[in-house]
Amino acid sequence: MVEMYVAVLIGIAAFLVGAVACGFICFRLGVNHRIKTAEAQFESAEKESARIVEEANEKAETLKKTALVEAKDEIYAMRTEAEKEVQRLKNDTERELKERRSEVSRSERRIQQKEENLDKKNDKMEKLEEQLHQKHKKADEKIAEAEQLKASQMDILERISGFTQEQAKEHLLQQLDSELNHEKALKISAYEQKLKDEADEKARQYISLAIARLAADTVSETAVSVVAIPNDEMKGRIIGREGRNIRALETLTGVDLIIDDTPEAITLSCFDHVRREIARIALERLIQDGRIHPARIEETVEKARREVEQRIKQEGERAVMETNVNGLNHELVRLIGRLKYRTSYRQNVLNHSIEVAHLAGIMASELGVDAALARRAGLLHDIGKALDHEIEGSHVQIGVDVCKKYKESPEVIHAIEAHHGDVECRTVIAALVQAADAISAARPAARSENYENYIKRLEKLEEICNSYGGVEKSYAIQAGREVRIMIKPDQINDDDMKVLARDIAKRIESEMEYPGQIKVNLIRESRAVDYAK
Repeated sequence: MVEMYVAVLIGIAAFLVGAVACGFICFRLGVNHRIKTAEAQFESAEKESARIVEEANEKAETLKKTALVEAKDEIYAMRTEAEKEVQRLKNDTERELKERRSEVSRSERRIQQKEENLDKKNDKMEKLEEQLHQKHKKADEKIAEAEQLKASQMDILERISGFTQEQAKEHLLQQLDSELNHEKALKISAYEQKLKDEADEKARQYISLAIARLAADTVSETAVSVVAIPNDEMKGRIIGREGRNIRALETLTGVDLIIDDTPEAITLSCFDHVRREIARIALERLIQDGRIHPARIEETVEKARREVEQRIKQEGERAVMETNVNGLNHELVRLIGRLKYRTSYRQNVLNHSIEVAHLAGIMASELGVDAALARRAGLLHDIGKALDHEIEGSHVQIGVDVCKKYKESPEVIHAIEAHHGDVECRTVIAALVQAADAISAARPAARSENYENYIKRLEKLEEICNSYGGVEKSYAIQAGREVRIMIKPDQINDDDMKVLARDIAKRIESEMEYPGQIKVNLIRESRAVDYAK
């Protein structure tokens, strides 16, 4: 029984060994077959790649030869065309030289004829000079005879009149001075009436038309801005530990922060409107964000500064488009935008400049001069005020230097230089800008004036009027737009009043600065009083 089991096990073992041997043999045969197949494919691929390379080389050689032939043909064609062009230019040059030689010949003939004519004229002039010399000689002889006759007649007149020549001259000059004073007063009255009839009506018409067509709001601003806060607790956060936050804000913006007992409000104080606007925007964003510390403050202030610069650029572009002024340098456009944050007597300078540009353009159109140039000069006339906090000098000189730097026209530069009367107006454009500036500044509610300066101006006006002899009393009325002068009737007559009024007006123009115009009104009154008993 055991032997049978052993035989079975041996049989099973032999079967397994045979199976493993058969499997190994089959596996080896399959591997050898795959190796031979791969070697055959690799050899075929090498042959195919060699064939493709050879075909590519043949095609490249063919293309190279074709391109070389085409290039040679093109070069030949270009050379032929160039030779033709050279020949044409040569022919044109020869023809032009012939024409110029002909023109020179004709010019030489004309010059020769002119020389001959000049020689003839010189001969005639010499003859005329000789004749004139003879006439002068005769005239001198006659003048000498007339002087002798005059001297003898003067002796006779002195004996008859009882006056010497100097005494008679003095007497005549006194009479002539009195008559001329009367004539001068009449002439002044006539000229004034003529100017009023011709100029005042047209001036009022142009100015009223310009003002009627212009509607610009006047913005009044002060040196402070108020920022609202949600509660008074926020004030402590803005101040920060030991005041570090408020110091950082004031240092970065250059603005004074006033934190007092005013409920739910913080005041920003600064005369530079740009810095104050940057501080206002930054503070409002910090309050809204709630994260208030020096690093965040620096980041917010920088963002606010970029935003204000962008607004300045937009305001400048808006002003340029609104006034229809083209071709301005981008830096001038930015400076115009800065005027948005600049005031003069509480009048916004950007709105004032736009208003002056419109007024000057309208008046220029009515007068038939260049309206575009007038608008350009009106828009730029106060450009110096954008930099007068940074550069020494008056805003007029700063504006002139800036416009010269950016290559503005001489007419615009002269208008800027003359708009406050620093130099005399030499062009119509300058006069229109000066008038438009005065209109914009003088209209009601356009500007506010310091009270002390206002009082000083009225006192100076009355002082000038009282300094003249024959003036009894003067009164400045209508906010300094008119002065009424009481005249002593026994010292100044009606004819002298005309001359005196003109002298006072000229002195006011030369010694005072004022918006608009001042009416000088002289009053002379004679009274005769008696009593019936």
